[in-house]
Amino acid sequence: MFKLIKYLKKSTVAIIAIIGLLVIQAVCDLSLPDYTSKIVNVGIQQGGVENAVPKIIRKSELDKIILFMNDNDKNLVMNNYDLLDKNSFTKSEFNKYKELYPKLNQESLYKLTTDNKEKIEELNNIMGKPILIASGISSDNEETKKMKEGILSNLPPQMTQKGNDDFFNILSKMPSKQLDEITKSIEEKFNDMPESIISQSAVSYVKAEYENIGINTEKTQNNYILTTGAKMLGITIISMLATILVGFLGSRVAATLGRDLRSGVFKKVMSFSNAEMTKFSTASLITRSTNDIQQIQMLMVILLRVVFYAPILGVGGVLKVLNTDTSMSWIIGVAVVSILVLVIFMFAVVMPKFKIVQSLVDKLNLVAREMLTGLPVIRAFSTERHEEARFEKANKDLTKTNIFVNRVMACMMPGMMFVMNSITVLIVWNGAKGVDSGMMQVGDMMAFIQYTMQIIMAFLMISMVSVMLPRAVVSANRVDEILETELSVKNPKSVQSFDNSKKGIVEFKNVSFKYPDAEENILNNITFTAKPGETTAFIGSTGSGKSTLINLIPRFFDVTGGEILIDGANIKNVSKHELREKIGYVPQRGVLFSGTIDSNLRYGNIEASHDEIEKAARIAQATEFINSKPDKFDTEISQGGTNVSGGQKQRLSIARAIAKNPEVYIFDDSFSALDFKTDATLRKALKSETAESTVLIVAQRISTILNAEQIVVLDEGEVVGIGNHKELLKNCEVYKQIALSQLSKEELADE
Repeated sequence: MFKLIKYLKKSTVAIIAIIGLLVIQAVCDLSLPDYTSKIVNVGIQQGGVENAVPKIIRKSELDKIILFMNDNDKNLVMNNYDLLDKNSFTKSEFNKYKELYPKLNQESLYKLTTDNKEKIEELNNIMGKPILIASGISSDNEETKKMKEGILSNLPPQMTQKGNDDFFNILSKMPSKQLDEITKSIEEKFNDMPESIISQSAVSYVKAEYENIGINTEKTQNNYILTTGAKMLGITIISMLATILVGFLGSRVAATLGRDLRSGVFKKVMSFSNAEMTKFSTASLITRSTNDIQQIQMLMVILLRVVFYAPILGVGGVLKVLNTDTSMSWIIGVAVVSILVLVIFMFAVVMPKFKIVQSLVDKLNLVAREMLTGLPVIRAFSTERHEEARFEKANKDLTKTNIFVNRVMACMMPGMMFVMNSITVLIVWNGAKGVDSGMMQVGDMMAFIQYTMQIIMAFLMISMVSVMLPRAVVSANRVDEILETELSVKNPKSVQSFDNSKKGIVEFKNVSFKYPDAEENILNNITFTAKPGETTAFIGSTGSGKSTLINLIPRFFDVTGGEILIDGANIKNVSKHELREKIGYVPQRGVLFSGTIDSNLRYGNIEASHDEIEKAARIAQATEFINSKPDKFDTEISQGGTNVSGGQKQRLSIARAIAKNPEVYIFDDSFSALDFKTDATLRKALKSETAESTVLIVAQRISTILNAEQIVVLDEGEVVGIGNHKELLKNCEVYKQIALSQLSKEELADE
């Protein structure tokens, strides 16, 4: 799988952009629960008041609060407040502040001068308990009355005389040491009270103070909720845009990877020799070029979307959870372990099956291809039911395996949802206790749930990758197997040039050959020379190695012993492209490509003129049937040439080789589908056209090669005779037997 990463080099910039966008998206997604918590805690529960530090407070109230602070805290608080006194303002300034704070008309106010978060947090810690003490003393409940009576009973009579009945005024006149002792005794009652309760109680006091000053607290609350909601909406839009861009870039990267892999596989297959083509079946190569690369492409989209995003979301979620409430962090561990167990189990069960699925897809393609290409034979032998049974078996095997895999993977989502819902219930059950005891606020619990779901979602996304990963890994290995296949026929490192003084000469020197993994040679010590202007023919019984010998010349296979020379150069030492440019090859079975007759004839020589194409068709005896078509040379040829007969296909294949005008013609039993008259006429026309070229013909019919200057007779992979027709009749028993099996003694005598 990792070997295919090199194909992503072209998309490096896009991948970096995707990572950046995913970071932005993750940051946006991780910030939303915090805003939800603020709306619930601050916007709803605290009426839009964020801290226990009042932004505006009456002087009389601040004086009460600072009574319960030490000198350092008192100085710090007073340094961060400015006095707003109606006597110190101009009329316009006073009217402005009076509109904001109606109480200013009656008494002086203190206004907070800092907006530094750290400073406000410090003031929040300092002012929380003093506000709570001042608020408590101001209340008229029974407990407060008893406390006041107890304090007053210990004071000198002159401090509690008439006209001195304001309790805060009495406290302000106390010696600092005595006041500190009273403050400590009151604070002891708050020791067991959670900070969140202290903070919320202080905030309630601040909200009441705002109302006393004349501020519209309902409007303040609504503004806070709407402002926070607007921020959440803006963050969501940014996240959405990042998601869209990631999807666009990810699809582009994956499509580019698929294109490059298909191109790489195609180029590699084009360089395969017959040995590699035997190793990989045609059906398998098609599956690997289409289905397997599609699996890799689909995985790449998910990888780019998840592999970078999920860890950022998961790690960020854990950090946020730890900042929210560490007392429930164990729940995250339970969730993660549950998901990992589920994913590992699924992976272990499904992975082996995915390997089987891909091989079964190969088998199904093989059966389907054989049926479609062999349809005439199937119908002729009435074996439709047998082939249907073959296809049905391959289809059922694939279906059963796919159903098993899909059923197992279908359990993934319900399993994940069960884990998610169970964790939610666990958080609510555990968090409700914290809310009840004052250890946690409702908004914090909601944020904790959201962060936990984000963590689980990160693992869920990774599990989605694990669903696709096994099959994609198998596909990647299959594609990589093609790309990494060592070619048995390679271009030489040091390229040798052809000797123009030996143009067209083909020499076999003690050539031996055996197929890969075979134990015995197919050809043994083959030696002969084919010269320009001459026809060299090969004949022998079936399986004698004629076609194998011919296929060694274009290097469809490489010889295992001896050497083959063309134009004085060993074909192993020259470029495969240069070698094949010298050859006009006509295979045993004529192969045509979808297009027109003209495009097929130009296949070997795209620059050929129309006159040259017509001449090639005339020599190949194809003009008559071409001209009978309404569109003549522009007649469409269907895939595989299925809309022309076998003889027409052979003639077009021969015309294609002639249009190339090569130095060496190779005809691998290419006249077998022609009638005797057409065969004779074609060979006669071909003789004059190839007067300066070397012609190599594999034939089954004696009549095709009677006039060849040189006939090589093969028997069980060995040369048993070389000469012309008359010489071989006298000197080669194998040739004589072949000739007698096809012609009578009288016909041979006439020839």
